[in-house]
Amino acid sequence: MNEDFEIVTVIDDDGNEHSFEELDRIETDTAKYVALLPVYDEAEEILDDDGELIILKVCEEDGETYLEPIEDDNEFNEIGKIFEE
Repeated sequence: MNEDFEIVTVIDDDGNEHSFEELDRIETDTAKYVALLPVYDEAEEILDDDGELIILKVCEEDGETYLEPIEDDNEFNEIGKIFEE
């Protein structure tokens, strides 16, 4: 597991910024993935969070790096198991 945690800022499709703590990253033969936890500014937001780990695929296109949800259930389950280990 990666011991140097990073804060990653992601801009969604609506232009809103969201901050996450990058817990780990893995690379398979076919893709790269990151495991993230949301970072909140307000204590109330922390209490409302369900604590669920967010796993996203790292994609690159035209020199830009972006994160996208894993649409395939089998792929998501396989990557989720790897992160759990």
